[in-house]
Amino acid sequence: MSTYYDFYLLRHKEAVAKAFHWFYENLTHIVENASDDINELYRQICYVHDASKNDPEEYDAYDRYFYGNNRSYQVQRDFDYAWLHHIHNNPHHWQYWILQNDEAEEGTYALDIPDNYILEMICDWWSFSWRSGNLFEIFDWWESHKNTMRLSPATREKVVDILNQMKERLGDRANETAETSDEGPEGDS
Repeated sequence: MSTYYDFYLLRHKEAVAKAFHWFYENLTHIVENASDDINELYRQICYVHDASKNDPEEYDAYDRYFYGNNRSYQVQRDFDYAWLHHIHNNPHHWQYWILQNDEAEEGTYALDIPDNYILEMICDWWSFSWRSGNLFEIFDWWESHKNTMRLSPATREKVVDILNQMKERLGDRANETAETSDEGPEGDS
């Protein structure tokens, strides 16, 4: 066991929860539309998120890959299997929703992702912005990754809509903060 990896997991889950709380406080309608049961959605995103990273199929492989200072063939291979386990056990990853048909003529395509997992997916992406302190970082990340993600048209439309609402609300909050900070401390002339 690695205390570094354990600390990373804790910080990641905390950042995902912060993202969810931000949505709840600032874009409540998105949270309400994502589930009929807000308490269950809260539990899903703030407590159950990435629970499989503690499973034996993932934990050691992730720990060795990210904190073992070794990227040997075996470490890379073990990580690939751990990642595959992770995306197949966590519906907040878009890869979970890719259907590979047995019949070649039916091909591979993306299914619509349910709203609760779309919200969790965005909170997951946004967690890295919360950790860096730059809440706008997610928008650049999306721009550099959106063309490699296989999302159904309906899912992509929802993701873009949510990201646009986030950006607009963050812009509003940035303006509020700027206006407040220009005033200076009380009693200052």
